[in-house]
Amino acid sequence: MEKRHLGVYGLIINDNKIALVLKSRGAYTGKLDLPGGSFEHGERPQETLKREIKEELNADVKSFKLFDSESVVVDWIHHDEMENMHHIGIFYKVKLKKNDLKIDADGQDSLGAHWYDIKSLKEKDVSPLTWIELKKLKVK
Repeated sequence: MEKRHLGVYGLIINDNKIALVLKSRGAYTGKLDLPGGSFEHGERPQETLKREIKEELNADVKSFKLFDSESVVVDWIHHDEMENMHHIGIFYKVKLKKNDLKIDADGQDSLGAHWYDIKSLKEKDVSPLTWIELKKLKVK
């Protein structure tokens, strides 16, 4: 089965650390991912970005700037069926009003958010789109 997933994601960097969430479900279960997610009906990308960062990090966006768009195709088991997902992302560089993150799980698809040393991250530990964006930021 083929599916498309469109999401908006924040690249939030502070002192060579990046804010990432640990995924508890979906194609990237057990991997670190950029905060963000799917659009709600009628939302503009910037609205989705602010809402998702509030939900996943319990943080408020101070400023943002469009950085990139990218996509990957991944296979994963979804409801006992192989799914071929075309994951499309819109990425913003984001500054937060405060750099405090919600470190507990959101009860949905996150096991919590933390700051991670960018230079210590390995490709096997992060989602494919996160790895692509880290390379484009020229921080790897």
